[in-house]
Amino acid sequence: MGSHTQVSEFILLGLSEQPLHRQILFGLSFGLYLIGCMGNLLTILAIIGDPHLHSPMYFFLSNLSLLDVCFTSTTIPKMLVNHLCRNTTISFSACLAQMYFFIAFGAADSILLSAMAYDRYLAICCPLHYVTIMSILRCASLVLIPWISANLISMVHTILMTCLSFCTNRIPHFLCDLNALIKLSCSDTQVNEMLVLVLGGSVVLIPFVYIMASYTPIAVAVWKVPSAQGRWKAFSTCGSHLCVVSLFYGTIIGVYFNPASTHTTQKDVATTVMYTMVTPMLNPFIYSLRNRDLKGALRRLLSRNSFAKPL
Repeated sequence: MGSHTQVSEFILLGLSEQPLHRQILFGLSFGLYLIGCMGNLLTILAIIGDPHLHSPMYFFLSNLSLLDVCFTSTTIPKMLVNHLCRNTTISFSACLAQMYFFIAFGAADSILLSAMAYDRYLAICCPLHYVTIMSILRCASLVLIPWISANLISMVHTILMTCLSFCTNRIPHFLCDLNALIKLSCSDTQVNEMLVLVLGGSVVLIPFVYIMASYTPIAVAVWKVPSAQGRWKAFSTCGSHLCVVSLFYGTIIGVYFNPASTHTTQKDVATTVMYTMVTPMLNPFIYSLRNRDLKGALRRLLSRNSFAKPL
């Protein structure tokens, strides 16, 4: 029988144990984090500063950008500091806190994407009733529900994690990932594993299926639009959303909902990099490059700052 211990700290093994690979990955991670944060923050500022973008679609997009900044900031700065200070340890409480916020922001991101799909469905399939249905109260509710439900789900996982004992404190990852911590435990983890599937299914698989289902009537409605310009505008808005959905859900499903026999540490870490670094960095570019209004707002924001006279 293995030794059951309550560890006081964990050792994060990072993205690679090879010094040269670590240097390259540090530069790449720092670049992706910086670009992602700047892109998302500029998106938020552009939406806030342009009255023409004060609509439900851009309200949801600004919240998605805020979630992306929070999501990446939960893990990447710690990983970068660990590399610079050559200190890979993280205390037990800090590890649980990182896991809590990582799950909370990731789950909220997932549910919010389904709210954005609902918004696009109403805008395209029920345009005459859109303004009435998407009231300020409805928009606020569709943003609050992801935040509240995601934090409740994260709280359940975190509380259950405090009840486990661990055989080792070496985490073969760059963050305190739920699955990685469960694998290190010497305790019975059946309840934890079951809840990963049940709660994970409720915040990943259900929103994903809903988004895919909502795009069937959207595609039919867009196809019936008589003008080519109208069809292109609708497809560009929905196409950007589908790009984000494919990147985000595809990588998460690959990590958490594949059979355990198909998992390897390297594969899980590489896939996690995709949805923790690459996807949040790409989101603002995917939305802005395919959206003329947002591109215009970003251009005006940057030109105001470039030519603003000092006080």
